[in-house]
Amino acid sequence: MQRALTIAGSDSGGGAGIQADLKTFSAFEVYGLSVLTAVTAQNTLGVQGAHVLPPDFIALQIRSVLSDIGADAAKTGMLATKAIVAAVAGEVGAFRLRNLVVDPVMVSATGHRLLDEDAVEAMRTLLFPLASVVTPNLDEATILWGEKTDDLNGMKEAARAIKAMGPQHVLVKGGHLSGPRVFDVLYDGKHFEVWESPKIPTENTHGSGCTLSAAIAAGLAKGDEVKEAVATAHRYIRAAIQAAVTIGKGKGPVNHLVKV
Repeated sequence: MQRALTIAGSDSGGGAGIQADLKTFSAFEVYGLSVLTAVTAQNTLGVQGAHVLPPDFIALQIRSVLSDIGADAAKTGMLATKAIVAAVAGEVGAFRLRNLVVDPVMVSATGHRLLDEDAVEAMRTLLFPLASVVTPNLDEATILWGEKTDDLNGMKEAARAIKAMGPQHVLVKGGHLSGPRVFDVLYDGKHFEVWESPKIPTENTHGSGCTLSAAIAAGLAKGDEVKEAVATAHRYIRAAIQAAVTIGKGKGPVNHLVKV
């Protein structure tokens, strides 16, 4: 059985983070492994608090998993601090971990900051060069390349700028675009692949970014090429959003139980 590792924070509400990633790995019939970076007090209304784990203990978790079980692919989520980014990058490099998907989680959907400002540069310089795919949303793309990203042309320019930071591929996610249609843009340094789809009218999208990146990692673990893994993940997340049920009093989670 193929193995996929998630290095991310915990969501006590179960819709995002480690919990979403492991559910997604199971949906793809991939064996899920996990390294916790932070524990959050979180629900559909927002993040009420977070406790960040020590970088050396995060590194120890990675060494424990990879020295014994190994991984065919991995993804990162909430990394929180510059020291954690450095620790994760160090272990990923030491184990020559392949098929790394970096979801540059910076701010929660409810506005809670999840990555220190001084950690952004560490992510650019230490982690992106190790990544097969980096998956920023519009807000994260704006922070990473320093220009507003709010239309298809801006997404392409952001993808070019982030690609220059070292990853093999960049997927700029356009789920927050205004208007009735959304775009996702994949760039490999030479060619753009654009997915266009109608916007799904729902508030239940909590964890969609985590879920998409986990689905890409699962596809890579199973031997898919990046473009194929992204295309499958795109179909999966749209189905998961369409099948979402209302849980909690705020933005509900996507439905990870849909068929791939």
